Amino acid sequence: MDKLSLFSQKNSDINQHSDLKTGWTVKVYQKISEGDKSRVQAFEGVIISRKHGNEPGGTITVRKVSGGIGVEKTFPIHLPTITKIEVVKKAGTRKSKLYYLRDKSARETRKKMKAQKIPKEEEKETGSVEVV
Repeated sequence: MDKLSLFSQKNSDINQHSDLKTGWTVKVYQKISEGDKSRVQAFEGVIISRKHGNEPGGTITVRKVSGGIGVEKTFPIHLPTITKIEVVKKAGTRKSKLYYLRDKSARETRKKMKAQKIPKEEEKETGSVEVV
């Protein structure tokens, strides 16, 4: 057997990031080692594409605007340095690739995507929303 099929068999039961969709705003926590120190760095942005599903070579491309400049990072889904992927906001889109967001301003981007409500941890446990 080749290495790719061995990896697929070994990780076939782990589908930790199988439900990520384009248009969702996510925060990707990645472990970074600098010299002898290591830290966890967060990258928050909108998923503009997802390629190759849950295969070993599957990737997501996350885009954010930092200081007026667009920054895109492509993360392999099964990268061992990714500690977790947290969904910040879910938004429904009609396309699977959102490359047109590269030309849009932040205001136009918010208009294009329909926001959906994500239940918080407190709401999941009790089933009700606490009003302060």
